[in-house]
Amino acid sequence: MKMGVLTLLLLVPIGQMSALDETEFARLHNQLTPSAKKGWSSISWKTSLVQACVQAAREKKPLFMVCRAGHPLGCV
Repeated sequence: MKMGVLTLLLLVPIGQMSALDETEFARLHNQLTPSAKKGWSSISWKTSLVQACVQAAREKKPLFMVCRAGHPLGCV
């Protein structure tokens, strides 16, 4: 996160930086806030495999498991 902000700051010349007023902040905040309408955000994700298996068996639904190795942002 810090590296991304630093990179962004280096790309904008100092003289061109301007203050962010409340209207511009509100506009940017609305654009960057994730929408609750996304399908993946409505899933009740489980971090415990045992709890997920119990719930899947109780509801007679399949269990999908996402496994990854390495840095969560893919920066390995």
